[in-house]
Amino acid sequence: MHDLPGLQAHLARLGRALLGYSGGVDSALLAVAGRRALGPDSFLAVIGRSASYPEAQWRSARALARRFDVPLLEVDTAELDDPAYRANPVNRCFFCKSELWRVLGRVAAERGFDAILDGTNADDLGEHRPGFAAGQSAAVRSPLAELGWTKAMVRAAARELDIPIWDAPAAPCLSSRIRYGLEVTPERLRQVEQAEEHLRALGFRGDLRVRHHGVLARVEVSPAELPLAATRWEAIRARLGELGFADAELDPVGYRRGGLLTLAGRAG
Repeated sequence: MHDLPGLQAHLARLGRALLGYSGGVDSALLAVAGRRALGPDSFLAVIGRSASYPEAQWRSARALARRFDVPLLEVDTAELDDPAYRANPVNRCFFCKSELWRVLGRVAAERGFDAILDGTNADDLGEHRPGFAAGQSAAVRSPLAELGWTKAMVRAAARELDIPIWDAPAAPCLSSRIRYGLEVTPERLRQVEQAEEHLRALGFRGDLRVRHHGVLARVEVSPAELPLAATRWEAIRARLGELGFADAELDPVGYRRGGLLTLAGRAG
């Protein structure tokens, strides 16, 4: 069970609030609940745009904000200018989020906001989340985690509010597909984005990732969709070749969170 009135009351006590808004279900719920709790003059959802932010997610995030009358601002972030981020260490997200919160902190100061929020939920706290440390360093609040909201609670509340992405697969930034230690470049991000768009166009609906290993693309789809991947594999391989991958593999286990982190641990 979730306590949506309790969440809105919690948000109302934060003063004027600015949300780092990605358009995923966690930040979408906070965007709708924050707009209801604080009103359009005291709440602002902010999208940080860069080459690592998927175009499809940007379109979805904008559409959702329009549907629920959420005040929206878009800003450019420059994490790709940071050599530490481009080097793609296992704590890459720390450098990305540090840049995001730097930019949003400036917006908050200029516009007189009292709090900066993110969509971290209670389940996230038990995972590899170096970006969360960046938020803590910048005094970012995580209302969902603070109230003990799990992902299941978030999805249930989002469904109750008729948020259309309540059951959408997780969609972290495109850099999360690039093997740790392999430089993050706009070209590699474009390869990953177009590869995953192709899979969606072929009918895949569950969680999926195209992991970038340099010349090799490793495709992960949900275990239930592995048979579909097998039947469409030649089309998938051909498209990956067009995008510049010399070889491709279908992961026989299927998608699992933190797949690249597991590989990094084995390499170490």
